[in-house]
Amino acid sequence: MENWSILITKEYLKFSCAHFLIFPDGSKERLHGHNYQVTCEIDGSLSQHGLVIDFKLVKPIVKKLCDWLDEHWLIPGEHRELTFRHREDGHTEVLYRQCQYLAPTEEVIVLPINNTSAENFAAFLGRRLHAELVERFGRVSVRRLRMTVSETSGQDGVYVYADDGDEDVPT
Repeated sequence: MENWSILITKEYLKFSCAHFLIFPDGSKERLHGHNYQVTCEIDGSLSQHGLVIDFKLVKPIVKKLCDWLDEHWLIPGEHRELTFRHREDGHTEVLYRQCQYLAPTEEVIVLPINNTSAENFAAFLGRRLHAELVERFGRVSVRRLRMTVSETSGQDGVYVYADDGDEDVPT
């Protein structure tokens, strides 16, 4: 069996953000930041034109997602203990156990994830990329999509979407 894919590893596919990870025992990291690097690989059928999908179609979507996250504090909106409230004064209040934070709302993004891990960032970006590809180009022939988010060299969170033939697509 033969397989084809495109692999996108551009220097400009990155985002910087603040976050803190919450550990299984309930402890957490201090609020800190990373310069995340994003790569993606898309496996699919080779078209009659010799393409899986044109690089020029995928790169702007990934860049737009990275730019949206860039220079924000990322909050896990689905964590069972962490709460947040967008206040009328233009600030977002974040509470986790005995810790209380306050930041300008425009600098905070609440993501539909349960923790701000590189793995969850990769899943969020991979699902959004896949949904965007389907929205723009219809049911594209993506057999497998692999999204990697590196928080530092040698430490990557990885998400893989594999088409099992069902019509349901992750969003």
